[in-house]
Amino acid sequence: MSWARGIPLAEACGFAFLAGFVDAIAGGGGLIQLPAFFILFPAMAPVTVLGTNKMASFFGTSVAAGRFARSVRLDWHVLAPAAATAFAFSMAGSWAVSRLNPNVLRPVVFGMLIVAAIYVYVVKDIGLEHRPRHGKVRGRWLGILVGAALGFYDGFFGPGTGSFLILIFASFFGFEFLIASGSAKVVNCATNLASVIYFAWRGNVLYALAIPMAAFNILGSIAGTHLAILKGSKFVRVVFLVIVVALIGKLGWDLLHHR
Repeated sequence: MSWARGIPLAEACGFAFLAGFVDAIAGGGGLIQLPAFFILFPAMAPVTVLGTNKMASFFGTSVAAGRFARSVRLDWHVLAPAAATAFAFSMAGSWAVSRLNPNVLRPVVFGMLIVAAIYVYVVKDIGLEHRPRHGKVRGRWLGILVGAALGFYDGFFGPGTGSFLILIFASFFGFEFLIASGSAKVVNCATNLASVIYFAWRGNVLYALAIPMAAFNILGSIAGTHLAILKGSKFVRVVFLVIVVALIGKLGWDLLHHR
């Protein structure tokens, strides 16, 4: 491959660290890492960019999920079925993206993110206390529903998946932001794994780049998770709002650019 000479590996690993750090706290790592991929490797096929990006992100998300699971009490009766369902539906979304145009979702997601930002900003006490709202049976079925919807979305389109998961776990399930962030990582780990398997099977992962970036994504994840656990839910809420506003700006720019 002609672009392999002079590959900007150091820059790519730097962005991977930053993406892992931000994603571990409040989601939105793809806002940093994926655009960096396209800028640093303009000659790389888009499908290879997506596959390599998912591979690099998967390991950081997995480490963050594991650290949250050891440090805060997660509701596994919700998360286990949600993650399993998200895995299956993310695979379906990855299959669908090769047959449909995911850009049709941009205006919808743009509007949903604006509503989410306003809601979290206005409702000051959301996610500051852990008050689960559903029993085990109801929580399990609702987890399956969330896993199906967000799993398919992440496989099909992707931007904002972690932020949407945090918002759902904080508002609809009544989790505090710190636990909501950890819960989002567990489900996101399942969706990323499904996408990695799909892209690897199709030969769309550049391992020489994905492996070193994965290592730096893990380091960023460890640092971000440590900071989130240390600072608590109020800190996660602030970072969450910053990330959602950045996502709104990114999608708004994309909408204008595509017109």
